[in-house]
Amino acid sequence: MLAGLEAADMPVDAVEVGRVADAWGIKGWFKVLPYSADPQALFSTKRWYLKPAEVGAKTFEGVAKLSIKEAKDHSDAVVACAHDVPDRNAAEALRGARIFISRSSFPTAATDEYYWVDLIGLEVINRQNESLGKVRELLSTGPQTVLVIEYLQDGKLQDRMVPFVSVYVDNVDLAARRIVVDWQTDY
Repeated sequence: MLAGLEAADMPVDAVEVGRVADAWGIKGWFKVLPYSADPQALFSTKRWYLKPAEVGAKTFEGVAKLSIKEAKDHSDAVVACAHDVPDRNAAEALRGARIFISRSSFPTAATDEYYWVDLIGLEVINRQNESLGKVRELLSTGPQTVLVIEYLQDGKLQDRMVPFVSVYVDNVDLAARRIVVDWQTDY
């Protein structure tokens, strides 16, 4: 473990939200590359959990809890400082670290807004109550988001894509873990 970093257990509802790109300045600030175009989840909590980079030099092992003093938007990234990162050298040692936060710390989504992480794994059915499969991932295609739905056909996993827009999506029921769409099985 890096000096000053506190070893911790990863929360059971942890979601990876970004990674540390590099040190920023000389006073222990570091630059974060968020995985979302709207990084509000990074600003919603003062407790971040770090895992070492998957590739490259690993400067620590296990899970570290970081107590954030301040985080703010900066150009196309986020910059942050933490109580346990006193200088540039300590910030450089975090390079590549993966950042996780507890899902329960995310800001509440507005009506008809959803976090992608909440949609993954939901069953998708059409208006005729036919199963189209389960959401494996979401893709941002620029003008819209697309649900990538995985289903089994003739013993093989297949993908179908449904635009995640109101003209095709009738209902998202997170509690029932289901999305109802206006889409046919042969599209």
